[in-house]
Amino acid sequence: MITGITSQIYSILGSNTSLIPLAIKDIANSSGLTLGSYITGKDVESKDRFIDEFGTQAIWLGGIPFFKKVTDLTLYKLLGIDPKFDVRNLKNKDILAKAIEKAPTEKIRQSIIKAAKNPKFTKNLALGKFAFSTIAAICTYTGLTKFRQNYRLKEAKEKLKHNNAGQKQQTIYANTLPQKSPSAFEGVHKQKQDKNISFGGALQEFMFNPAKNMMLLDGAITEERLRNSQSKQEFINYTIKEAGTWAFMYFAGDIIRKHLENKSKVPIELDSRIIESKDLKNAFKLGTLKSSLDDFNNLGSKLNRTPTDLDIYNFIHENPDNFIVKMGKKADVIKTLKKSEAIDTRAYLDIDEFKGLKANLEKLYNKAPADNIDDYLKQVIKSKRGAVLKNMGICVGALGIAVPLMMIAMRYILPNNKEYKVMEQAKKETAGQLA
Repeated sequence: MITGITSQIYSILGSNTSLIPLAIKDIANSSGLTLGSYITGKDVESKDRFIDEFGTQAIWLGGIPFFKKVTDLTLYKLLGIDPKFDVRNLKNKDILAKAIEKAPTEKIRQSIIKAAKNPKFTKNLALGKFAFSTIAAICTYTGLTKFRQNYRLKEAKEKLKHNNAGQKQQTIYANTLPQKSPSAFEGVHKQKQDKNISFGGALQEFMFNPAKNMMLLDGAITEERLRNSQSKQEFINYTIKEAGTWAFMYFAGDIIRKHLENKSKVPIELDSRIIESKDLKNAFKLGTLKSSLDDFNNLGSKLNRTPTDLDIYNFIHENPDNFIVKMGKKADVIKTLKKSEAIDTRAYLDIDEFKGLKANLEKLYNKAPADNIDDYLKQVIKSKRGAVLKNMGICVGALGIAVPLMMIAMRYILPNNKEYKVMEQAKKETAGQLA
């Protein structure tokens, strides 16, 4: 039981499609930035940063899934289309027909038939769901930005009134922000507010990978933050923050993972749920792994031709006891019904991903010693865990410590940048009211 939970945790942390690693990294980043803002601007700036970071985080992590669920419960239900049907199944008519034939229940079979009856409509419906959920999340963030900008100025003014109670302010900073606080770098940022986002074929890969879908939302958030920065100080802060986010939230993880995999003395490419499974150890000792690999590798010989995607799809359905197929289900390469080993044919079965799983299992088998399999697999588990933790540690450290420290440093290094600019603006407006 404990081993299963542990392997699940490492599997999630090492996944490039799960939102949980992104959430952990973002919490570290938000916490570090909030603390840094308290150091540089005390409670007014830290409150602003808290609302900005954690409010954005709630929209960023929950916005798209929420609006997708709303679409599922309204539009999809009204039209009678099963939202669990993956439109990528429409790409290969032969596999689609096999998915209908191999459907685990009659209800699922009928749902696939209905979705496939008008493929263009079903595809456009899925694209519309993706577009709506992403745009709605962006609009929600825009609303948060407007609220935050008004709230933080109000807070700054209240702070000044409290500090200057009974006293008339005599001095005003000479280089304060203009009263209406126009956007920083106006020449760069003069552009129309309404932008049409194209959801063409090039963006379809973002539809099915939650992490990549977040990248699209994050791109809009980055643009919104930089365009609506109300001072050069805020623009610089966001530039540092967003550069760090993009580098260590989305790109560095894959680079580090590949480096650690190449550096490892044992193969660690497989999902932790497979590597730490008792089934893997038994498959080595009983010879099940070798026989399963041989069965798959001999598929071409049996057919007297190179196996097609349909052939491999059939192999998966017709060989439920094959160890590669079992591990495909364990690692969610092959989606199954809840509490069942039956393959859910509404889900998309990525044949290339399955072949990649087979190649990694084969690599693990070929590098295994003739004896001491237990020690070999223990080393694999240890190396895999270490790689996952190192990867997360580097990214979390960069986002939670390095980026906030850079932002603090810029406050002291750049001229006329130490004081929180919103407080400067509040001082000018308050002084104007007192005059």
